[in-house]
Parts: sequence; structure tokens; C-alpha cells
Amino acid sequence: MSSALQSIFALPLRGLTWLGSQGTRAVAAIVFIAAAVPPLGALLRPYLTEAILVLLCISFMRVDLVALSGHLRRPALVAAATAWTTIGVPVIVGLVAHATGLTERAPGLSLALMLQSMASPMMASPALAALMGLDATLVLVTLVTATAIVPFTASLFAGLFLGGMLSISPLTLGLKLSGILSASLLSATMLRWLFGADAIQRHKQPIDGFNIIILFIFASAIMGDVVGDLMARPIFTVSLAALSFAIYFTLLTVTTLLFRRIGTERALALGLMVSQRNLGLMLAATSGALPATTWLYFAMTQFPIHLSPYLLTPIARRLTAQKPTAPMIAATRPAP
Repeated sequence: MSSALQSIFALPLRGLTWLGSQGTRAVAAIVFIAAAVPPLGALLRPYLTEAILVLLCISFMRVDLVALSGHLRRPALVAAATAWTTIGVPVIVGLVAHATGLTERAPGLSLALMLQSMASPMMASPALAALMGLDATLVLVTLVTATAIVPFTASLFAGLFLGGMLSISPLTLGLKLSGILSASLLSATMLRWLFGADAIQRHKQPIDGFNIIILFIFASAIMGDVVGDLMARPIFTVSLAALSFAIYFTLLTVTTLLFRRIGTERALALGLMVSQRNLGLMLAATSGALPATTWLYFAMTQFPIHLSPYLLTPIARRLTAQKPTAPMIAATRPAP
């Protein structure tokens, strides 16, 4: 490469490296910047699907193939985590919504909670887990299996709990999910073949920086109207934000406790994944034709999603620092 080209690429590469070095601080800042600049939402909303595809491509590209094969040789954990996130969570949410009468009293909110529970894990979950130093490969494997079956489970639970509130076509949703997964996997495979795993690892921070930019596009596309809603209905908007935090940390805590026998660090990684639902895919599947309350709740969920990695990183670092100790070594032995 000529010196002129090196100079051209040097500045953006340094910028991405700096942004990637900010880690969870940059992820936390995204949500506030996206909310503070409403015009970006209207500008970037048409690129929501592309942002999801790129986030998953980055996750596939950075996967540890050795660790991946290890998880695939012991599929029981992945199967259990997949069943919990795609079946257990929506069943509980649906039953609670109907038992409390939320479906009749607040249909827009009930629809939002059911769509959230039926969604597969967020495409950025492995990248966020990696930023925190957690087991991103376990998260990625479970993400893929959960996304593969969500067309069927989402259609099932929509019929059971949503009635006429929403019509989801399993074929349309399945084709969209399959297309996103196939395109991102193919792109990631080509990038790994072109550049090699070693080069990808060496450029970890610039890739993190690029991932943060895509996360910003995704957050801006969802949060474009938050400021207007806050000014028009402050109490209602703040209440939805509080509810989104409560649901996020309830899912994270319950999942971590359910899987604590595999080690607190890996259980926390699964908790992070289960609490981060891919609302972007549900928006794409419904073409955004949702009530205003549903849209507003989806926007509020971006706050715990982007702030929690920053808040939880000290805990994750404390757990990963214990890896060489005897208890963690013992935990890596084959299960009886």
C-alpha cells in the first residue's frame, strides 16, 4: 500500500481504535446521544435491517472456532438456554399479562411485552459480552439456535397470547431471519478467509469501534421520538423506562440463577443475552405497524440494554479474574 493510501486510512483507523478502546462507556453514551438528536431517528430508520445484519456479521467473524466446537460437542447447555429464552420467557410473560388483565387494560403495552419476550436475543449480544470479557462464544451459539427457531415459536405464542392484536406470518418472518443469518454468516466467512483470524484479533479495537458505530445507528433508528414523548407525557414515559429496567434486570437475574451451576461468569453471559431481546427483528417483521405505546416501550428498552454493560463490567471483570483459581478450573471438567 502506498504512503498516500496509508495516510488516508490512518486517521479513521485511529478514530475507530480510540472509539473501541472506550468499550462499555461508548455503548452507554450511545443511548443518550441517539435520544438527544431526534432527526437521526428518521434518517437512519430505513437502515435498521442492514444494521442488524452487520452486527451479526461482526459477531460471526470474531467467534472463537475452538470454543465453538467445544460447545457443539456438549449441546445440552445450548439446548437448555435456547429453550429458556424462546419458550420459557414468552410463556411466563404471556401468562402474567393475561392473569393481571394487562391485555385488556393496556393492549399496546401488553403487545410490546409479548413481542419483547418472543424475540430472539439481540444480534449485538455476543459483541457486548466480549466487551465485558464474558464468554461470547456461548452467547453466539445460543443466539444462532434461538434465532433459527424463533419464526416457529413467535408464531405459536402470537396465536396463543395476542389474538387479533397482531398477525405474524411464520413464513415471512422465517425468510427474513434466514436471509439475515445466511448473509451475515457468508460475509463473515469471506472476511475470515480474506484477512485471517489472527488479523481480526490484532485489530480487535478498531472492530469494536466500528461495532459501536453500528450500534449507534440501530439505537437512533428506534429512539427518534423519545424526547417528544418525554415532553408530552413525562410521567408515562418515565414509567415505561422504569418498567424496561425492571424487566431487563429480572430476566438477567433469573437466568443467572437458573444457570449458576455452569459457573457464575458463563451464567451471567447467558443472563445478558436473555435480557437483550432483538426488537429490531420484530419491528422488521411487523413493518413497524405498531401502536405508539409499543414503539415508546421499545425505545425505552434501549436504556438498560446500553447502560447495563457499563454497570455490570466491574462484576464481569471480578468473575473473569477468578478463572485461574481452583473452583473455575474444576468447573471446566466434563459434567458427570
